[in-house]
Amino acid sequence: QVELVESGGGLVQPGGSLRLSCTANGRISTLNAMGWYRQAPGKQRELVAGIINDGTTNYADLVKGRFTISRDNAKNMVFLQMNDLKPEDTAVYYCNYRYTSLGRAYDTWGQGTQVTVSS
Repeated sequence: QVELVESGGGLVQPGGSLRLSCTANGRISTLNAMGWYRQAPGKQRELVAGIINDGTTNYADLVKGRFTISRDNAKNMVFLQMNDLKPEDTAVYYCNYRYTSLGRAYDTWGQGTQVTVSS
């Protein structure tokens, strides 16, 4: 079983920056993917950025060039550096841990951290 603990959300003005952190505790699969999703009020949860063990990343088009995902495999941590934040980035951000076994994907979610971009 894996538990995810997030930190780093808050209130920031447009154009500002925030860094989210997530630590995975428990039985961690050697091969896994970690990422960040977000959910704004009245909208579906969407992928923001993901990263796998070898460092391969993917980003939602809306955040490319502004957000950077990274991970520390030794500490089972994933980070999301968010720059040039916009009001439309306001959402609850969730850390995700995924591993696959026998063709099936297993997801664990963090509790979510609020990011509010407002002047």
